Amino acid sequence: MKKYLLSCSLALLSLALAAADITISGYISDEDTGETLINATVYDSISGKGAVSNLYGFYTLTLPEGPVHLIYSYLGYKPQRFAFMADNNRQLTVRLQPGTELEEVVVSGRQHKEFGVLGTQMSTVEIPVSQIKNIPSLLGENDVIKALQLLPGVQSGSEGSAGLYVRGGGPDENLLLLDGVPVYNVNHMFGFFSVFNADAIKNVTLYKGNFPARFGGRLSSVVDIRMNDGNDKTYHGNISVGLISSKFNFEGPIAREKTSFNLSFRRTYADLLVQPVLQAYRLNMGGEVDKLSAGYYFYDFNGKINHKFSDQDRLYLSFYSGDDAVYAKVRDKYSESNEYKYISTIGLDWAWGNLITALRWNHIINSKMFLNTTASYTRYRFDMSIGMNEENWEYQPPKYFASDILMGYRSGIEDYTIKADLDYTPNPGHTIKMGANYTYHTFKPGVTVAQFQMDDDSMHHTLLDTTYGDSFVYAHETMLYVEDNIDLGRFIKANLGLHYSTFFVQQQFYHSLQPRLGLRFLFSEDLSFKAGYAMMSQYIHLLSNSSISLPTDLWVPVTKRITPMRSHQVSAGLFYNLNNLVDFSVEGYYKSMYNILEYKDGASFMGSTTGWEDKVSMGRGWSYGLEFLAQKSYGRYTGWIGYTWAKSERLFDRPGQELNNGKVFPAKYDRRHDLSITAAYKLNERIDFAATWIYSSGNCATLALQNYEGSQVPDSYQYYFPNLEYIESRNNYRFESYQRLDIGVNFRKKLKHGSRTWNISVYNAYNRNNPFFVYPSYSVQYNPVTQQYVSKRALKQVSIFPIIPSISYSYSF
Repeated sequence: MKKYLLSCSLALLSLALAAADITISGYISDEDTGETLINATVYDSISGKGAVSNLYGFYTLTLPEGPVHLIYSYLGYKPQRFAFMADNNRQLTVRLQPGTELEEVVVSGRQHKEFGVLGTQMSTVEIPVSQIKNIPSLLGENDVIKALQLLPGVQSGSEGSAGLYVRGGGPDENLLLLDGVPVYNVNHMFGFFSVFNADAIKNVTLYKGNFPARFGGRLSSVVDIRMNDGNDKTYHGNISVGLISSKFNFEGPIAREKTSFNLSFRRTYADLLVQPVLQAYRLNMGGEVDKLSAGYYFYDFNGKINHKFSDQDRLYLSFYSGDDAVYAKVRDKYSESNEYKYISTIGLDWAWGNLITALRWNHIINSKMFLNTTASYTRYRFDMSIGMNEENWEYQPPKYFASDILMGYRSGIEDYTIKADLDYTPNPGHTIKMGANYTYHTFKPGVTVAQFQMDDDSMHHTLLDTTYGDSFVYAHETMLYVEDNIDLGRFIKANLGLHYSTFFVQQQFYHSLQPRLGLRFLFSEDLSFKAGYAMMSQYIHLLSNSSISLPTDLWVPVTKRITPMRSHQVSAGLFYNLNNLVDFSVEGYYKSMYNILEYKDGASFMGSTTGWEDKVSMGRGWSYGLEFLAQKSYGRYTGWIGYTWAKSERLFDRPGQELNNGKVFPAKYDRRHDLSITAAYKLNERIDFAATWIYSSGNCATLALQNYEGSQVPDSYQYYFPNLEYIESRNNYRFESYQRLDIGVNFRKKLKHGSRTWNISVYNAYNRNNPFFVYPSYSVQYNPVTQQYVSKRALKQVSIFPIIPSISYSYSF
């Protein structure tokens, strides 16, 4: 009996020992720069289990105790292999060596990316920054937002606009994050360029649907942009000079492999180039103008410092500042010998832009738990002032008189946020994410300042000094979320999530519980079917009166009368990976939206929030479509083909808020077809080519296509009865289709101390006149046959961008 019990005990002990698990964790980074790699893969070929690194390059993989054969891989890098006997938990930090683009570096092992064939995430696209830099662009300015507009399900607004319209949503329904911090104004030059400098960016990911529970606050999309951390081994830099701007990037270690920094700066200089022209004009005025200066420019400054305290703790400090500025100053000076002198000065200072900063602490609690804590500040502000100063001197007898007039307008929004995110991975098939977020909003609606002062020999007079406008609005927003990403057997994987948010403003409390669901059914390691559902709520609105981005656009919170917007989106699709080189996807979606806003007929917004609730109507909308994407992200040939068939409609039929007589009408940017082809080819180490071709159906517009004669008002003395316009319905006219071909070529050469690149690109290569807007035109012609004057009415199209060649030079060291 004792022998039997001893044998059973030994058997149970051996089973327990055999069932023991160990965990291998650490960071995956670039061998040359130390830059952490997002979504890098680690795979154990013996057990068949794998994991993927998170946003900070951290991974954790739990395996059975015993021999392991680990393969670390990342697209465009050479795989690394480690074989050893795993008998206890181990921290293993791995640095991968970049491969050469002229050879196809095939990633070994199964790809466990969150949005790959094996992951549960769908409606998500990651664009390598190298591809963004290769896309031919307007005036040679690489643009993240313009690159996203080429993806299926994403539409641009008007010609050249940097706005995003995702799956039937509006431009204010996109959450754009820079290192996890919201950016409220993403446009420069009224929307023709975005604020994101590609030289400062490491990773760009777009979520169009099936949103993970950690995201919230917008209905239509999330754009997650991560900045470079900085090279922790050696100093590197890049200087680029183009037609309208110059850029500078510099990175390196403060303490080798411990502390590093990355700095990027960009500025346009058209205002500097135009100064000699202005001075020549001033001289031609014959002395009437004493001083003259004017111009427009924008700049971006990105900075990031990260410090490694230990293998468990890292600290990051990131910063962004960017402004657009318009300025003008004219000074007239006149004098008559010793009798009289007069000076008049008129000045304009107009600036708007963002300021963002974030302090982030990463802490590895244990081999299975990773904590990220962030404190951040973001601000968008708009300031404009116009002043006029006059000074008069009379010498016989002495007399002095002066006047100052100042008009100013300012608005904006600022947020203070603190949040914590926890990742817990009990085993390779199960990951739990949870977190909390608190934001203190300050909405600064339009405020006008007016001052009028006069001075003479005896005293100073203040005739006007007033400030009027809307008061600041303060709001509190909180968010809690939990995600459970779990394998339900070999072929089924699920992402179950809940997102709970609250918003308290002006004694009004709103809250929302938003379920999220993602399912993946695996047919093979290369083919899967996915389905997802997401509910979203949005508590803030953007008041805008134009299809292009204007600095006077204002963010406002929900009110007692204007309730939060909500959306429900379901999506499903097939995903296929060809030899770990090309990804194919076909997705269908249906999205319903509630409490969305449109301006009432005849209403407009001109930079003031006063009474804005009476100018808008609340209604609902829906959109549905089919998207196809084929993407190759690495190798000699790269690029993608994207196609979208979509429809988006609106209905405003609530009593007192009817639009279009309470009938369904197409959304402003409803377009049936969108096709984009982006391709790049690297001929050799010295020459590479890129091209983009775009086709899309025409946008909608509201136009009066008929008119009729007015009738006489009874008991009036009116003798002229003008023609009155008749608009049949909202968005009743559709522009012509949009087409554009952009091409570019890079000439690269290695130098003794670095390398140089010449870029030549052509925007709108076959010079198509694409519509920017259409307006009705009237003309009167004399008919000699009938001897009568005949009026003709026609629509005329305005195009703004013809064929535009550009050239730029960059030097890397």
